[in-house]
Amino acid sequence: MLPELNDLNTLRDALSQAPGPDENALRDATDRNGQLTKPPGALGRLEDIAIWYAGWRGDARPQITAPQVIVFAGNHGVTAQGVSAFPPEVTVQMVMNFEHGGAAVNQLAKAAGAKMDVHALDLDRPTVDFTTGPAMSEDDLLQALRTGWDAVDPQSDLLVVGEMGIGNTTPAAAISCALFGGEAADWTGRGTGVDDAGLANKTRVVSEGVALHSGSGDGLEILRRLGGREIAAMAGAIAAARILRIPVILDGFICSAAAACLADVTSTALDHAVAGHQSAEGAHAALLSKLGKEPLLNLGLRLGEGSGGALAINILNSAVACHSGMATFAEAGVSDG
Repeated sequence: MLPELNDLNTLRDALSQAPGPDENALRDATDRNGQLTKPPGALGRLEDIAIWYAGWRGDARPQITAPQVIVFAGNHGVTAQGVSAFPPEVTVQMVMNFEHGGAAVNQLAKAAGAKMDVHALDLDRPTVDFTTGPAMSEDDLLQALRTGWDAVDPQSDLLVVGEMGIGNTTPAAAISCALFGGEAADWTGRGTGVDDAGLANKTRVVSEGVALHSGSGDGLEILRRLGGREIAAMAGAIAAARILRIPVILDGFICSAAAACLADVTSTALDHAVAGHQSAEGAHAALLSKLGKEPLLNLGLRLGEGSGGALAINILNSAVACHSGMATFAEAGVSDG
């Protein structure tokens, strides 16, 4: 059961005390995998992720029956500095598209058999431009985290979180740079497709923000100072899933930046998460490497919305279907050599 998220220390304590995977289920799933009608290791990473999933669900022969996709939307004050090729009004328009079932993630969630929910967070009240001050107050951060925390269905057995927020690759780059170091240019990409001058401007904005706010605290404080409401909501949902032992498939660069804020709070915060894909946003590969996550897919996606994560549900579902549905050598009457 989730505790009430009354303050940031509640989240910190919940993450540090969160239960790990079920060791008995891990052992039994590993034993079962060794008895299935295939050569050892023949299904590659499908075997590993099926066993991983079994441990988090506490069932050596699990099924995925209730995946959930949640898309969070927020607007960013930093867009006033021209960091995106699209205006902030597009965020509102895309939320309507999600709600009417017209976006790519709607189709991918439907194809994966996932329930999809959409949460818009104060779209008429953008965050503060983080080059001038913290993006959010502590109350704003807590409210956004709580939106994600409360959005997770405790009955779901797999979670994907995605985002919509014009300009949000800029805070994601700033968060990554603040957490992991390096130059702003190492973490800043073209996002929605800015040109060379736009990229240089965006890199400047990231550099100024990081210079103002880095070293100010742990991942939650970095999230408050450099992030956005939808990024915080994703972090809240990922954290809630960790407490509930619901496996998570991470989406792209922005989702991974949200997750990185949790990993900075406690090193085990993302043990329940796999990377759904490596996006075409330049720094995503480096960020996944920092998080120790190997992507399941690499298809050149850069849409956001949770689209890559939703697509990867099919990979995880296939892994679990093979693990739980295949016959053992004994059951099939096949010699195991």
